[in-house]
Amino acid sequence: MNGNAGGEGGMMMEEEEAKMNNQREALQRKKNAILVDGVILNGPVADAKAGEKFVEEASKIIMEEVIKKAADVTEKVCEWHPPEKLKTLLDLELKDTGETHQRLLQFCQDIIRFSVKTNHPRFFNQLYAGIDYYSLAARFITEALNPSVYTYEVSPVFLLVEEAVLKKMIEFIGWEEGDGIFNPGGSVSNMYAMNLARYRYCPDIKERGLSGMPRLVVFTSEECHYSVKKAASFLGIGTQNVYFVKSDERGKMIPEELEKQVQRARKEGSAPFFVSATAGTTVLGAFDPLDEIADICEKHDLWLHVDASWGGSALLSRKHRKLLQGIHRANSVAWNPHKMLMAGIQCCALLVKDSSDLLKRCYSANASYLFQQDKFYDVSYDTGDKSIQCSRRADAFKFWMTWKALGTTGLEERVNRALALARYLVDEIKKREGFQLLLEPEYANICFWYIPPSLRNMEKGQEFWEKLNHTLRGQ
Repeated sequence: MNGNAGGEGGMMMEEEEAKMNNQREALQRKKNAILVDGVILNGPVADAKAGEKFVEEASKIIMEEVIKKAADVTEKVCEWHPPEKLKTLLDLELKDTGETHQRLLQFCQDIIRFSVKTNHPRFFNQLYAGIDYYSLAARFITEALNPSVYTYEVSPVFLLVEEAVLKKMIEFIGWEEGDGIFNPGGSVSNMYAMNLARYRYCPDIKERGLSGMPRLVVFTSEECHYSVKKAASFLGIGTQNVYFVKSDERGKMIPEELEKQVQRARKEGSAPFFVSATAGTTVLGAFDPLDEIADICEKHDLWLHVDASWGGSALLSRKHRKLLQGIHRANSVAWNPHKMLMAGIQCCALLVKDSSDLLKRCYSANASYLFQQDKFYDVSYDTGDKSIQCSRRADAFKFWMTWKALGTTGLEERVNRALALARYLVDEIKKREGFQLLLEPEYANICFWYIPPSLRNMEKGQEFWEKLNHTLRGQ
């Protein structure tokens, strides 16, 4: 007992001594303080030790609650609550004073608990799911370093990484040379491409604007991604000047219908300049016939853009790359490795078949405080002026890390496995009573109906489809 008492006394003395040291340090800081407008400039901005401890504890929660449980099918995909109920379960109010670290760690737990687990084996999103551990580690690194990819002097490693990844993606498209940039989403890549095509068609628009411009017309399929329409709206082209080309029963653009639409636009006195084909449509997973569309684009001198945000990853598969036959004839391509290749949202590239610095000429503002031409290194590595952004994330790094870890062969296996799983699901659907396949897929999109028992013997007329629609919507 005496020994324990002595030990406790010693601990108390150490605590008192530490307290006194802290007080002495505080007095010394106060004595040497530089005060401006009531703010001590040479005082600590944050408690580094406490911050490090918080990051360490939060990392343990992420490891235990997200990463280790990622493959556990017994866990819930989501603990679902309606919005108003969820607001009561989460303390969302922002207050005048900060919360304790213990409270913040509880917030971390709650946020994970009530969020959708996109890494879960039973999370079935249309276009992405699962976890890639190498990409995740790369994201931890970039979040910790907090880089902005615009000049070599502030982001040397990540600019070189982006260059290496873009070069490899360009090779898989089949171009001998090209340019590109990573963007925050395939929608933005599609908009970049449309604007780039317009700049090539009428370079004066960059300085003179839309006044005096002819009525520009864009062509895309009925099954295109809605971002094409949004891009036309955003760029001032107008949604009425997006001509939607008929698709066949599989969702592919019909080339003959494209030719008719181009002829129509010319007769109206409009200026056709841009065709957006799709390689992997969102719903049906259709691949437009790129060679035939390219023939029409060459005939009429139209910019051919291929939105391969979803289907571009098939280029890495020797078995399935034929789906994108003719993509090498495109002027630009949007490709999102964060989808089938699991690089982590967001990871989206715009690739351009150009070696004349078209991207930079179109988007540059030549900010003198940032893009000086007399730096001590090759300023061609200052690629930020190719983007409409200033601050830009190092999105290429996570894909680079995954590619480094798996190699091209591993990425190819990832694509082949996804499409093999799709084939397996189709075969299972065909065996199951009450399931009706809409069409044989050519990619990973499987479209089917579930027919409830009450409707299985009913003739498939208008009444059938109305009842089925109401049943599936829970009405």
